[in-house]
Order: sequence, then structure tokens, then C-alpha cells
Amino acid sequence: MRQGRAPNELREVKITRGYTEMTPGSVLIEMGKTRVLCTVSLEDKVPPWMRDSGEGWVTAEYSMLPGSSSIRVRRSSVNGGRTKEIQRLIGRSLRAAVDMDAMGPLTALIDCDVLQADGGTRTASITGAWIALADAFDAWVAEGKIEASPISTNVAAISVGVVGGEALLDLEYTEDASADVDANVVMTGDGRIIEVQGTAEGEPFDRGTLDTMLDYATAGIAELVEMQNRSRS
Repeated sequence: MRQGRAPNELREVKITRGYTEMTPGSVLIEMGKTRVLCTVSLEDKVPPWMRDSGEGWVTAEYSMLPGSSSIRVRRSSVNGGRTKEIQRLIGRSLRAAVDMDAMGPLTALIDCDVLQADGGTRTASITGAWIALADAFDAWVAEGKIEASPISTNVAAISVGVVGGEALLDLEYTEDASADVDANVVMTGDGRIIEVQGTAEGEPFDRGTLDTMLDYATAGIAELVEMQNRSRS
């Protein structure tokens, strides 16, 4: 067992809703030592290219704050290639949770700021951002700004990989840094796959290994979905 965890066991997860007060949706999600603040702002407009479509839009920004890593992250690096790729992943993932037609001409702006990074920041961002997004829509329903929430399903994500020949769920940084295979899995609340990102860092891996990782990810995401729902009940 690694750090007291079984290979298919999540790190300790803590969800704090309403962490800040200036946006309708705000969640601090902690997965082990990784901490991400997810906030959602809603605007009564859409990008110019979506005008007259009648649909809404969900977009995301992601950043690691300067003190989030043992090596200071420069603020000027926030628009780098890795950041853009993660932002697109978060946006794609959360759009899968929303009925854009039912949403109407609104824009949901998701901000995920990493306060402390110890592996799995992008997957924690997705899991926490879904709660903040659902809370933001509920707040607008309560204020009479929209009739009903356009959320159609949960969305959560988790990392999985192979370290020292063994499949592991929810990698910490030290595990991720030495992983032979590194993957991220995003799924809906009913177990449908939104995205799988997987790479062999060294030797290629076989189908059986992939199946094991997906089995671990599926079970782990099901646990996260239960946590999302409990946190909002």
C-alpha cells in the first residue's frame, strides 16, 4: 500500500461550498494536499459568434498561483500551452453537463485557481467546478433570473496511472512524476466517458492495463459523484 492507501483508493476529499462570497458559485476542493478554488460567474450574454443561436456557453480559465508549487510559478506563464490545454479540457468537460438550449443566451465563466499542487489539479478542478457551476445556476433560479437549472448530469474526473508496474488511482505528485503511464479520465454521473487522456511515458502498455485503469477510474469517479451530491444535499 502507498501512503496508507490501496491502489484503487482515492485520497481524502474535502469540499467546501460558498468558500468566497462574490460569485454565485464558489467551491474549495481538496484532494489530499491538492487544493483548488473553483468559482463561477454568470453573464446575461454570449460570445459574438453565438448571438441569435438561443444557446448558452460555458468556458473556463485555469491557473496555478505563484505559491502553489515548491518552485514558484511565474504569473507571466499563466497563458502557456499547458494552461490552455487544461482550460480547454475543463470547458469541454463542463459543457457536457449542461443543456445549452435550456441554458439560453447566458455565459458561465469558470475560474479554477490552484492554491496548492500535489498532483491531479486538472481533475480536481473539473470535479470542484461542477459543484460551483450547479450552485451558480441554482442561485440564479432562486433570484428569478432563470426558470430552471440547465444542469443535465454530474461531471467528475480523476487521474490514474501505472507506477512500478502497478495501476494506481488518484496519483500524488511523487507518483505522477515517476509514472510509467499517466492518464486522466472524465465521466458523467451515469458513467459515460467524456474524455480519456492517456500516455505511456516509457514502454507502451497493453489493453489489460488500460482496462484496469478504466475500472479504477470508473469506481473512483462514482465515489466523487456521490460526494458532489452529498455536498449539495
